[in-house]
Amino acid sequence: MNEQTTQAQAADVPEQPAPPEATPAAATEHAAPETGDLVIDAALRDLADTPDDDLDAQIERGEQVQRTLQGRLSDLGG
Repeated sequence: MNEQTTQAQAADVPEQPAPPEATPAAATEHAAPETGDLVIDAALRDLADTPDDDLDAQIERGEQVQRTLQGRLSDLGG
């Protein structure tokens, strides 16, 4: 193949998006998901911000997230 043919073929192929830049593991390890619900997002952020070595706090905040989710679901049930 010559250079013109290779360039023409490359022009026909859609460009692939660039992969996301690598982020440090610590930055992504505790990133809380966002749901769009302010109350749920706040509870998830609190859980994500809990120190890894504080098991009691993790349990407490996990239970708080569960109560928050149950409250939101019961609101939907009418």
